[in-house]
Amino acid sequence: MGIMDSLFGQGKKSENGAKSFNEAIESRRSIYAISSEKVVSDERIQEVVNHAVKHTPSSFNSQSARVVVLAGEQHKKLWNLTTETLKAIVPADQFGPTQEKMNAFGAGYGTVLFFEDTEVIEGLQKQFAAYADNFPIWSNQSNGMLQLVVWTALEQEGFGATLQHYNPLIDDAVKAEWSIPASWKLIAQMPFGKPVAPAGEKQFAPLEGRVKFIK
Repeated sequence: MGIMDSLFGQGKKSENGAKSFNEAIESRRSIYAISSEKVVSDERIQEVVNHAVKHTPSSFNSQSARVVVLAGEQHKKLWNLTTETLKAIVPADQFGPTQEKMNAFGAGYGTVLFFEDTEVIEGLQKQFAAYADNFPIWSNQSNGMLQLVVWTALEQEGFGATLQHYNPLIDDAVKAEWSIPASWKLIAQMPFGKPVAPAGEKQFAPLEGRVKFIK
């Protein structure tokens, strides 16, 4: 089963396929209370991530996104590493809330690390000089799409997740610990696990001031 099957309600049909897709997007929320309890197999997680990386669009079909999935002890190691990095910055008497966050992220099953390969981007800048300034922007946009696809697909598998940005503080330590190529730029971190508490209520600004439909 592919990611789009998951997004469309695991093959469930509805008028134009739109309702199930909309429900999948709507049910993707920031879930902070997660556990390390196994939800699906590691092979299924890899299948979901592989499918997302393969089929998420990118400018000029650059395919510059790179992903590392850390699970189990490697996942915990990431958040211990992040904790130690932040301890060097945040005053000890103010570190309590930060420690609680680190504990919450580390309590999950795994973390998806999202990167962009700067060698690919720089190659496109040289090849298409007229668009040089835009390629870093476009790569970030594509990576954002990938994050949404992975996040929604993980939610469809029964996981809860959030999106975090402790880069660039942890970049060097992450590259050293997991032998990440120097050209890979860390963009975001997505801790995920079995939800143990629902997301809070979400407020929505009126759409009238946010969307224009012109015919």
